[in-house]
Amino acid sequence: MAIQQAIANSFKKQLLEGGHDFKLSGGSKFKLALYTAGATLTSATTSYTTSQEVSASGQYTAGGGALVNAGTSITAGVARVDFDNLSFTGVTLTARGALIYNTSLTNAAVAVLDFGSDKTATSGTFTIQFPAPTSTAAILRISG
Repeated sequence: MAIQQAIANSFKKQLLEGGHDFKLSGGSKFKLALYTAGATLTSATTSYTTSQEVSASGQYTAGGGALVNAGTSITAGVARVDFDNLSFTGVTLTARGALIYNTSLTNAAVAVLDFGSDKTATSGTFTIQFPAPTSTAAILRISG
């Protein structure tokens, strides 16, 4: 079992086919679910799965939380999307990684996030802090 940071291969194809819409208003709806170290999530992951998802606790429920699209931009030939940070309060959980997925496209996988090690919150807040939306750090980037 392994979690490997990657953009889902199926997302790349669906993007070219117009399946994902990152517009701020009226675009697709994206969520982020948390997973234990026992999960198998890789570039071959095609959709949200409940297998090895962390247990519901506090504000975290099955399926995770809705992501707020903070916009798209392009600089120096690199297009990118940004999401607001996501927090789950009142939780006791341990997560090794996460899956961003599109609920508007039958829960299609977008990206796998590997935290590098188990991250824990005990009766507290678990926050996913997205990187700066720059051409070298944004969570989702397309360059030529």
